[in-house]
This record gives sequence, C-alpha cells and structure tokens, in this order.
Amino acid sequence: MMATSLFPNTILELKNNMPKSQVLFPQLSLLFLIELALLISYAVCAPIGICYGRVANNLPPTNDVVKLLQSNGISNVRLFNTDSALLRSFSGTGIKLMIGVPNEILPFLATSPPSAAIDWLRFNIFDHISADQIRYIAVGNEVFLKDSFYAPHLVPTILNLHIALQTLGLADSIKLSSPQAASVLSTSYPPSSASFDPSLRFAMIPLLQFLTETKSPFMVNLYPYFSYINSKPEEVSLDYALFRSEPDRTVRDGAFEYSNVYDASIDALVYAMEKEGFGGVTVAVTETGWPKSGGEAANVENAAVFNGNVVARAVRNAGTPRRPGVGVEVYLFDLFDENGKVGEEFEKHFGIFGLDGVKAYGLDFN
Repeated sequence: MMATSLFPNTILELKNNMPKSQVLFPQLSLLFLIELALLISYAVCAPIGICYGRVANNLPPTNDVVKLLQSNGISNVRLFNTDSALLRSFSGTGIKLMIGVPNEILPFLATSPPSAAIDWLRFNIFDHISADQIRYIAVGNEVFLKDSFYAPHLVPTILNLHIALQTLGLADSIKLSSPQAASVLSTSYPPSSASFDPSLRFAMIPLLQFLTETKSPFMVNLYPYFSYINSKPEEVSLDYALFRSEPDRTVRDGAFEYSNVYDASIDALVYAMEKEGFGGVTVAVTETGWPKSGGEAANVENAAVFNGNVVARAVRNAGTPRRPGVGVEVYLFDLFDENGKVGEEFEKHFGIFGLDGVKAYGLDFN
C-alpha cells in the first residue's frame, strides 16, 4: 500500500533534517514524525464521493441535502442529469460534481456541430453553476448495456463536447468519460484473462484512445453484490464479495492473489485495457454499494462492511494487486433509498442516509 510504503522514507528524511534540539527528545520526535507522515500520506488519498440518485418521490429538499453532505465532509457528488434547480443548489458550496449527460441526449449532441455542444453546456450547466465546481461530465450511463441504439453516438458526443470545452478554455479542468457496466467485459475471470466484448470494439477502442489522449479515467459501475447473487457460492462466496476472505481462501492469478471481488473486477478492466494497448488509463469506480434489504444477504451489517472497506481502501491508496498503491477514485451508491426504482426490490435500498439525514449505519467518508 502506498500509505505504508511512504512512512519509512518520509520519517527518515524528516529526522535527518530535524534541528538537533528536537532530536534531544527522541520519543516526542518520533511521535511527531509518525503523525506528520500519516498526514502527508492520507492528504493525497483517492477521492471518495457519493451518488445522488433521485428516482423517488419522498426525498428531502435539495438545500437540506447539500447541508447534509457538507456536515458529513462529502466533497464529491455524482449527479445523473442536468436539472437546473439541482445544480443551483450546489452553486457556491465548494462541492465538486460529476454531472451526467442523459443517454437520450446523445444522438442530438453527436450529430450537431460543436457549436451546439457549446450552447448545450452553457444552457444546461454553466448558466447554473460555476465551471470550477465541475470535475467530470459523464457522457451517458451504461450505454453499452442499456440500449445499443445509443452506442454509435457515444464517442462522437464526447468529441463534440471536448471541442466545446476546448473552445471555452475548460478542457484541462473538466474531464469527459462515460460510466459503463462491468459487463463490457466478455471474460473477467481470472482477471488476467479479461477482454472486452468483441461486439463493442467499434466504440470501445475510440473511447479508450480519447481517454488516453486526455488523461481521463475509464469509468465503471461496479457491484460485487451482483456478482455474489448471480454466482454459485463456490464461485463467489459472501466473504469474497465483502472483503472478508481468509488468507487460505484467496484467488491466485499468476503472481497475484485476490481476496475480494472489488479488486479482481478492477484489475480485469486493467488487463482488458492493456491487451488493447491502453495500459495507462486509470479506473474510476462511478457506482458501487451494497443494499440494506430486499434481497439475499442484503442487510445493514453487510452494507456497512462493504462500504467501509471500499472507503478504507481509497483512504489508504491501497490500489489493486495489478496496480498496488494507485488509489481508486470511488463514488458510493446511494445517498438515499429510491422508492421509484424498478426491478428487484433490493434496487430501492442502497441508501446510506435515511430521509431524516441520519446514517443507516456507521460510515466515515474521510
């Protein structure tokens, strides 16, 4: 882990540069150095955010939600659309946003000239919130999984938006990418065998080329819970999904050992990108979480264990076996339960906070 490996060198360098008067108090000096090394190490931890899903009819007012986020030290938020009132609620708060471009907008932005993309950005985003609060524009969501109709429009939309951001002088500060489901991989186990679905290469390769050229992350929505409920127990155990594998139950893949689905899934994407010649692209987990009810192993205790481990890994810059010490940016799903979600009952119960603003379980975002 990066945090651990920093300590010895950092402490040694600090001690060698300490005034002799301080060295006269070795116990005090050592304590000071350890605490300082911890601060230096954790100050650059991978960003941790939360998704603000709003498919519900009972959510608190957005101004109250912003106060809730601030009081819990949450400084990165993913929004799934460009609702003007919602964006204005975040304006001036200092909270950094990932703002989603809905799938249904892609055909228009893809086939219109870049000037239309400029107008769209101004009218839908920049008229409501300052550009310096925006970290990412997430173009579409799980386009390759949800509706193949939009797939050909994805990269052209990204390119037009990039030209628009360049014209506005914002291309360096606002990154463009597109959150995808982990199912973009046709093979994912073991991680070293992973490869992208061949039917998606027509769009995947240009996307990876763009991400490489702009130093933007590959965004993935990653749910070990789905891996658990959709697999046989001997393939994905509950402990393996919850970061609780004992040393003798890890999965070996060549030189690497995997003790959890989360790391294995991220590295599967890394291997797949390497095989296509894009090994320098980072990975950002734009959704992950565990439901509190409504399905097998869906309970508060498991949700607390899963999300707690995800946060701890980001704080420690733990990385993955394939990329040790490279912290993975992550957005936890979800801020609240969403009673308007369709599908399985557990889809409605990912909320980390209750509607009254009280946490459903203990979780420190810092």
